Amino acid sequence: MVTTQVDHYYRQISLEEQTIYDHLLHWIEHETPEQMVDRFHALFIDGSRYSDPDIVAALDKVTASRLASEEFRYVLNRCCHILINRWQARSQSQLAIPKLIELFENNAAQAQSQISIHRSRSLRRLRELTRQFTETEQYLTLRRLAQVLSEAAEAQQGNGQRPLGTLIPRYPYLYEHCLISEDCTREQQNTVRQVRASRQHKFEVDLSQYLTYQVRQDRAAENAFVGAIATPSTPRLIHPVSNPTLLEDQDLNRVVRHYTGKIEGSRSYKDLAQNFLAQSNYTHCFADFKNDLYEYITSSVDPEYGRRQFNNQLYGYLKDIMPDSDDQRLNDFLLVRTCSHLLNFLVVDSAQHPKHFVFVDLLTNLGPMLTTGLLLKIVLLCRKVKPALERRFSILFSHYESCSRDAVSWLIEALENLNVALSVNFGSVDLSFLT
Repeated sequence: MVTTQVDHYYRQISLEEQTIYDHLLHWIEHETPEQMVDRFHALFIDGSRYSDPDIVAALDKVTASRLASEEFRYVLNRCCHILINRWQARSQSQLAIPKLIELFENNAAQAQSQISIHRSRSLRRLRELTRQFTETEQYLTLRRLAQVLSEAAEAQQGNGQRPLGTLIPRYPYLYEHCLISEDCTREQQNTVRQVRASRQHKFEVDLSQYLTYQVRQDRAAENAFVGAIATPSTPRLIHPVSNPTLLEDQDLNRVVRHYTGKIEGSRSYKDLAQNFLAQSNYTHCFADFKNDLYEYITSSVDPEYGRRQFNNQLYGYLKDIMPDSDDQRLNDFLLVRTCSHLLNFLVVDSAQHPKHFVFVDLLTNLGPMLTTGLLLKIVLLCRKVKPALERRFSILFSHYESCSRDAVSWLIEALENLNVALSVNFGSVDLSFLT
């Protein structure tokens, strides 16, 4: 028996399972993606005409197990990932991935094939287990991954009636939380992380090129004005660059300058965070730190809005964070826990309790740019909670995934703002020419 870790427990891989995995691993190296999609369909979707009787017998034994109703989803998920992991590494093969996932969507309409009597029970069991797979978190994760990896699935502007879920390719910071299911192997996790790094870098480069194009356009306009007085000359051709976000051009320029430039006097978000951390070294106790943190956050909140209820809610929430530690000196553990709790309050608590009234209220009253700025202040204060912030946005994304884009335009604006804010503050592309 082979043992593999699945989330927080261990499940045993039977000899029959391993036989199926080895079978797919063999053919993935010898057949084209189109042939492998057909092979997968014949084995798992149709199930009645597969050419290798030994593999059919192994699959029948797996589906006949008394644990199949709970564990077959893990088997099928791994079989999918055997193909996906190989295809993802080869750009010319990536378009086969959505075709593989489409097999399950067409399974509900699968016509009943002519089958022998002795296979009828096994085949009905296989098809029912395959249908049940489409209702699992594993399948939802596969669909999202196919959406991300498919060039044809690149989210386009417009189409407001399409579901929010089709926009996931735009947000690499959601990938590790939306594309990794509980039973993903280390290889599958690495695949997602590689895709995230690639897509994140591409967005940063596209953003930098677009902003450079905008600066060159502005300078060309200035030179044209000066040139109208001086000796005329042939203007240099500037090739247009597309806006890589769903924000309007004017809004994108504004938010980039906001997240990189001066927001309070001569200080940027990074400056404010560094100054606050430096001052915190002299804070006597955790209780005093929370009071200072309250001032740090509310300094970016419109006073009229804050006076209504937000400031009082924030103060009360901070006061209730680990009160038993109020007399202690601030340490890294208290900083991380406090910032993580703040994200619960400002965005959403958990997938089990996805209440986000405060977040919606902030967006409504402050707008997405300033609301994202509040979150940025926290993450710049404690960079260890950046994954926690990304996780909270993934909860909201999953919660509204099936809604039309038009119905959740407020969330899309927040997703776009966060994408820009994280990229310009944590990315590798230099945007200092803007400041």
